[in-house]
Amino acid sequence: MTNALYRNARLIDPEAQTETHGWLRIENGVIAEIGDGDRAGGVNCGGLCLAPGIVDLGVKVGEPGERHKESFRTAGAAAAAGGVTTIVTRPDTTTPIDTPEVLDFVRRRGQEAAAVRFRPMAALTKGRAGREMTEIGFLLDAGAVAFTDGDRVVSNTKVFSRCMSYARSVGALIVGHPQDPGLSEGAAVTSGKFASLRGLPAVSPMAERMGLERDLALVQMTDARYHADQISTAAALPALARAKAEGLDVTAGVSIHHLTLNELDVADYRTFFKIKPPLRAETDRIAMIDAVRDGLIDVICSMHTPQDEESKRLPFEAAASGAVGLETLLPAALRLYHAEQLTLPVLFRAMALNPARRLGLPGGRLGVGAPADLVLFDPDVPFVLDRATLRSKSKNTPFDGQRMQGRVETTLVGGNIVYSRGAS
Repeated sequence: MTNALYRNARLIDPEAQTETHGWLRIENGVIAEIGDGDRAGGVNCGGLCLAPGIVDLGVKVGEPGERHKESFRTAGAAAAAGGVTTIVTRPDTTTPIDTPEVLDFVRRRGQEAAAVRFRPMAALTKGRAGREMTEIGFLLDAGAVAFTDGDRVVSNTKVFSRCMSYARSVGALIVGHPQDPGLSEGAAVTSGKFASLRGLPAVSPMAERMGLERDLALVQMTDARYHADQISTAAALPALARAKAEGLDVTAGVSIHHLTLNELDVADYRTFFKIKPPLRAETDRIAMIDAVRDGLIDVICSMHTPQDEESKRLPFEAAASGAVGLETLLPAALRLYHAEQLTLPVLFRAMALNPARRLGLPGGRLGVGAPADLVLFDPDVPFVLDRATLRSKSKNTPFDGQRMQGRVETTLVGGNIVYSRGAS
């Protein structure tokens, strides 16, 4: 059904920052017409929200090497059920995506198996070892949309500056992980009274500020395009604000977990809440929400990181970091809407419009000529999350058993229905 009419909907437009009652017509897989009010025929949305599909920047898929944790098929199914129409994958697989040959394999696998659109990032250095730059130009030609070593910080400043200089010459985007590797090594939680009471190895929020300050200085030196994958502390925000005020080509993201959870959620060593960077203080969480509202932080992502049971059922310090988030990104984000902290247009600006723009993708918009990548959702329906029902192979979600509000009804990619709750 690449041709269809959806009417009686709450249209969430992140470009215009509006929420209106209207209809939308799809023709040949793109949005052909949008109007206010109601009209006859087509699919009656029943007053539910119709918004651009989410573009999730920074998804971990286990292929190649860790397919037992997540495959493109299961990641695509989880994304579709969560209203995510484009997954932008990380290269931190067991076999890093650091050559055109590996990238071509991943690209073909993603296109064949995933129910949604797929765009890969490639490694910045060979083997993600931080010593030698990858063939950025060839990887760009092979389809890489950005370059990152994931949570492995390139600690050699000279190597990182060379990577930035070359990336600048070919117009490539670098995605950095702002952390000082020396301070953050071995840390499981954020430093403070709670960490001391639990006896867990901790890292100061200053590690994030120091890492970001270094990266931004190199951006100023090389004029590179740079995106910070996750900002999670208030201490890092002034540096980000200065860089933007100076006109540097810099954007930043935050994970949904850092927007909706805090350090106290770790409670009695609950390893599903162990993520990287670690959960922060409540004051940091509120600062991140304010930064998203003000546009200082551009992108909200799931930072989907599947881990199997064996790697999570360990003492907190030894357990693997990461949480799945493709299917929980939207309902978790709606917590901020129901708390009247962020509006729906602001949420979709950060979850759809901005990541698409940053990567040069055509989606993320609710405008004529845009791809008909859409999500129809009920923002108010309550449910209790059961991790066993998640479509991801791994079930390591911190939201297990929690009361959520808001659920996807239908997800469309190119006008085709890839998920329908009634049919699942």
